[in-house]
Amino acid sequence: MGVNRREFIKTSLAAGALTSLDLKFMRFAGSAAASAGSKGETVTRTTCSPNCTGACGFNVHVKDGRITTLIQAADYPEDSYNPRGCLRGLSMMNLVYGKDRIKYPLIRTGPRGSGEFRRASWDEALDYTADKLKKITKKYGPEAIATTIQVPGTGYVHKGAFVRLAGLAQWTIHHGYDQNGDLPMFWPMTFGVQTEELESLEWPNAGYTIVLGSNLVQTRLPDVHHLIEAKKTGKVVVVDPDFCSTASKADEWVSIKLDTDAALALGLARVIIDRGLYDKAFLQDFTDMPVLVRKDTGKRLPAEQVKALKAQADQMKIPEYRDLFVVSRENRLTILDPGHLGSTHADLTGSYKVELTDGTTVEAVTVFSLLREMLAEYSLETVAQITGAPAQTIERIAVEAATRTPLHIVYGASNYQWYHGDLKGRALSLLPVLTGSIGVSGGGISTYAGQYRIRFDVSEWWFPKEGKLNWVPYLHFLNSGGPRYPEKGIKAMIGGWGNPFDQHNMSNALKDRSASGDIEFVATFDFNMTTTCMWSDVVFPATTWYENYELTATILHPYLQLQEPAIAPLFEARTGLALMRGLAKRLNPDWEAYFYPDIDDTKASLEIIDLLLKTGGMETRGITLDMVKKGPVRLHSTAPDDRQVPFYEQIHDRVPFPPPSYPAPLPATARFVKSGRIEFYKDEDLFLAEGEQLPVCKPTFEDTEYKEDPDALTKYRLRFVTKNSLYRVHSTHSNNVWLNELQGHKPKMFLNPADAAERNIAAHDLVEVYNNRGKTRAWAVIDPGCRRGTLIFEQGWWAKYLQDQSYNSLTRAWIKPLHEIYFVPGIWSPTTVWNECLVDARRITT
Repeated sequence: MGVNRREFIKTSLAAGALTSLDLKFMRFAGSAAASAGSKGETVTRTTCSPNCTGACGFNVHVKDGRITTLIQAADYPEDSYNPRGCLRGLSMMNLVYGKDRIKYPLIRTGPRGSGEFRRASWDEALDYTADKLKKITKKYGPEAIATTIQVPGTGYVHKGAFVRLAGLAQWTIHHGYDQNGDLPMFWPMTFGVQTEELESLEWPNAGYTIVLGSNLVQTRLPDVHHLIEAKKTGKVVVVDPDFCSTASKADEWVSIKLDTDAALALGLARVIIDRGLYDKAFLQDFTDMPVLVRKDTGKRLPAEQVKALKAQADQMKIPEYRDLFVVSRENRLTILDPGHLGSTHADLTGSYKVELTDGTTVEAVTVFSLLREMLAEYSLETVAQITGAPAQTIERIAVEAATRTPLHIVYGASNYQWYHGDLKGRALSLLPVLTGSIGVSGGGISTYAGQYRIRFDVSEWWFPKEGKLNWVPYLHFLNSGGPRYPEKGIKAMIGGWGNPFDQHNMSNALKDRSASGDIEFVATFDFNMTTTCMWSDVVFPATTWYENYELTATILHPYLQLQEPAIAPLFEARTGLALMRGLAKRLNPDWEAYFYPDIDDTKASLEIIDLLLKTGGMETRGITLDMVKKGPVRLHSTAPDDRQVPFYEQIHDRVPFPPPSYPAPLPATARFVKSGRIEFYKDEDLFLAEGEQLPVCKPTFEDTEYKEDPDALTKYRLRFVTKNSLYRVHSTHSNNVWLNELQGHKPKMFLNPADAAERNIAAHDLVEVYNNRGKTRAWAVIDPGCRRGTLIFEQGWWAKYLQDQSYNSLTRAWIKPLHEIYFVPGIWSPTTVWNECLVDARRITT
């Protein structure tokens, strides 16, 4: 086997790190007061907030103004959520006090990327930045300045300040969800929402759990014990080409060929339907399966085109985002009411001759009939050949999943970050829908990627009525063009809480454009000197989450939590609100009034939190600032006990799909599912032209790598997949000395033994990974659990640890045209497809 993963962790837990640890971190306490330690020590309950979906409460021990210990809080009302935290959060002190901490504002003096800066005061840096932005605005227009909202769940106050100023200044703005490549496009296509997920406390209520492309054991450490509990009450199956940590804990691991999940899902769906194991009433009432589709055009049949239904259709009043479609009930055509999910008793199968208002007759069939016809192509033998999974295994899992409901599908980002990842998601969604596992405790499909989903209405703070935002997909920016790209381009970048010059798609393109002067100005707000800071013209020192007030909420964990400053801001660090207040004052004196100019930063943050809670809608109703000061408070939902059960209201109260996706207005997202139901049939022209009106399986790379370079298959024979590391949260903790010591300070790449032997690569070898776009380097792990033809790279390493060769230079910003049909930022938008990438590898001998 050569070296395995455990060998890389090392048996010596890094003696230097151990001796420097205050071993109090091994304990936890239910409240800050209970965990108070030595005399003169203060304890503050706050929240760890990297982009990991954890949002873990921590008790921060401080003595003489310095953090001495971080201890997991255990004050959540449900015991199974106690305690929360992981080694990344426990070692956050290394970032707060580390050598990369930015102490004061910096203005670049040398070439971009050189790291040559001079110290500046806040006033000088703000004046310099405002002057640059004014000149760019005058020359190109305000839309030439772009900013990003990164993972709003980690902080609604300071992220909101960025959005607020961008709206007042009418800048371009990118949404972090598609910028970071985490936007799962099947959600709006099928359910009309950005995303919906079960909280982890619901996992044990599943009768059957299938995990695809999500390594929960490494990426969801505070919650993964709920997955272990799910094994006691049901069965957990992991489907993954890689024998990952989560696969090792499952009841069953199914290894399939990379990017063939759609075929697997369609094979499972066929078995469920052929055996009659589907929930007929659920399909009739909550999905588009009974809707009639014209055979001649492939379009759904509108009621106003049917002679016998036109008069009735003309009398019905519906919102502009709804359509009146036709179903059959006992062979009699009737209108499907999009305003109510009542019991339809509609026919699921059938073919009908329909007389239209123009006197012609067309043939129409149900969506369910078309689905069955399409699934005929996915026999067990065919699916086994495509996926590499045994036919009998596929058949058995289909029967188990349909008879041990509710079924929960966990669909990970590494699995949908492909060109046809939306097709996989649509196909996988069939499984919980066919089994009636939607809107019930423990059932559904979940995609846990970051803290992007906004959990309540933030409009009052984020969007001043006088503002106007110019939303542009990040991939348009990377490609310097697109339907929403500013006419004169984007010439300035203002960002925070992210590392795009390193961690985002085509990071090399950003460096090239900055070096050439095409991007004229870059300002970055961060607390550590990241690669992006090194490429910036101005760097502003940010507070960490232990130095400011903030309100946090995450998709996986159903609590609102208050961040409270445990220590005063170090050096000259300030909050995102302070930065935006300073810029607003300088850019336009009238804008200063929008940022609480008469009170200090701390009081203003608390005022904003109070405003957010009072105006947040149903989810924050009755929740006050005083309540969150005392501890975590569960957000409200429509489900019993405020549990986070997706689509509970749609199924139990029969409210049409979709529920709101904040901050977008409902009409903007409801048009995605015009029937008011879960939709598997999409009849927009491009879906029909691409043959994707129903979820199908399409081969990898044919629309991307092979289309760009027909010889790519022979030149680059490995599929390049990046996975999350146990030791980082994306870019955060890349410079954490304790965690790097546990990794031997070496980035890792994983190869199957046969692939390694072909390339004369042995365990521990330094290897160069390359294609015609870029290259990077890492040390080899020879892993028989890694499927042949795949190279897996543990992402998150800053370029300085890779000899300034970012692994993201290998990727390409492919845009699937279907993702341009509609546009709602961070919901229906072109999204990065990191894993649609071919590479090869060679041993570095010198």
